[in-house]
Amino acid sequence: MLVLSRKHQDTIVIDQRIRIQVLGIRGDRIRLGIEAPDDVVILRGELLRAAAGGETEWEIEPESRV
Repeated sequence: MLVLSRKHQDTIVIDQRIRIQVLGIRGDRIRLGIEAPDDVVILRGELLRAAAGGETEWEIEPESRV
């Protein structure tokens, strides 16, 4: 795992396709903005864990991605 320290408005680029920017920091909460191509699925960790645990059934339709 790569661990980085970033400041407000700093950006990380992954594979020249995915851009992650620190939009805000308030207390222990960090707001991130993520730009990625439509074929990249982005899920919050808790949604991925819920799906893996069988707690939720979901499917991502390509047309519904934003």
